[in-house]
Amino acid sequence: MTTHMTTLPSGLTVVTDAMAHLKTAAITVTVGVGGRDERPDEHGISHLLEHMAFKGTSRRTARGMAEEIEAIGGDLNAATASENTSYFAKVLGEDLPVAADILADILTDPLFEAGELAKEKNVIVQEIGAAEDTPDDVVFDHFVAAAFPGQPLGRTILGTPQAVRSATSDKLRGYMGRSYTARNTVVAAAGAVDHDQVVALVAEKFAPFTDAIAPAHEGARYGGGIKTVGRPLEQSNIVIGFEGISYLDPAIYAIGVFTNLLGGGLSSRLFQEVREERGLCYEIHSFHWSYADTGLFGISAGTDPKDVSDLTILTLDILHATASGATEAEIGRAKAQMKVGLLGALESSSARTDQMARQILAFGRLLDLDDIAAKIEAVTIDDVRGSAEKLVRSSPITFAAIGPKRGLDKVARIAEQFRSS
Repeated sequence: MTTHMTTLPSGLTVVTDAMAHLKTAAITVTVGVGGRDERPDEHGISHLLEHMAFKGTSRRTARGMAEEIEAIGGDLNAATASENTSYFAKVLGEDLPVAADILADILTDPLFEAGELAKEKNVIVQEIGAAEDTPDDVVFDHFVAAAFPGQPLGRTILGTPQAVRSATSDKLRGYMGRSYTARNTVVAAAGAVDHDQVVALVAEKFAPFTDAIAPAHEGARYGGGIKTVGRPLEQSNIVIGFEGISYLDPAIYAIGVFTNLLGGGLSSRLFQEVREERGLCYEIHSFHWSYADTGLFGISAGTDPKDVSDLTILTLDILHATASGATEAEIGRAKAQMKVGLLGALESSSARTDQMARQILAFGRLLDLDDIAAKIEAVTIDDVRGSAEKLVRSSPITFAAIGPKRGLDKVARIAEQFRSS
């Protein structure tokens, strides 16, 4: 057994996976807080905090930090999601103490100096602008906002320029103080690691983390809706979806199989029928995002504005036909894709740390990968059809589109008719 887990007296969990064939080590600090935990006056603060963590501590300047990690050939980065925020590094195994010290330093002693904050606000405002200039990305923002209106889960991770500019050092400290607690944090390491060494490092370096209980996520309220945005673009981008399920729902494996066979690969129904047979798009895929208490299923595609109505109608037809008529062969291919994706994490120390940390935050324990693979394999055709039928019929449709105004009004009416049927 290569995985080991220890919970410190503070409540912070340390998990490792010693991968004997590797010379490098990855370490990830994941905190169970993200965009959906922001109060109305904190929109975008999770992402801003992630940026500011690297902008200096009492012991390190931002430049000094970058030079220190790169002097040992390491990488240092972070990412913000709806329900968690991760800070990670990858180094040679012998340099893991340096990486752990830097990560602990930025999370226990950030300065949030006013000058650095002002510069980073400007960087993020530019990042927001870049996202707005990417229609195949920004359409997802409209999609999520329509699915979960008027609540944190429906807001963008980046925030708005106004919200970002209103953030202060005190607001960052307050947000960090209530959410970045030991009980809400997992430190995962994989590769050339020794569990006892990692536990000792974390116990020492993360001692300032309190054992307070962080606030729970605000409950999600799926609404569904239709949002179209007219822009003079060469393509129209659409996303069609419905409320999904939590990662705690036993049907999660059946929904995963359905999502893969519908639009998860080159052999999927959507790719073959929409792109290959009809030539209505370059790329089309389906997805299912799971959260603690809900989920979001969707299909996204981009097409010529003159074809957007045909694309939407055909996609909805295929969705319903597949929900009731998925075949054994399709299910077999989807299962194989899922198992390869699951086990692929074992070939990357960074992916493995992310996988382990998320499992502990979600389930309170590590999941046995062989057991997950067995549950995927146990999914039956009745499981897939039953779960898929429920998925597409138990909630109102959510539809988002961005592109030239011509055609969008018609496609919105199509979605509205489907919504009302």
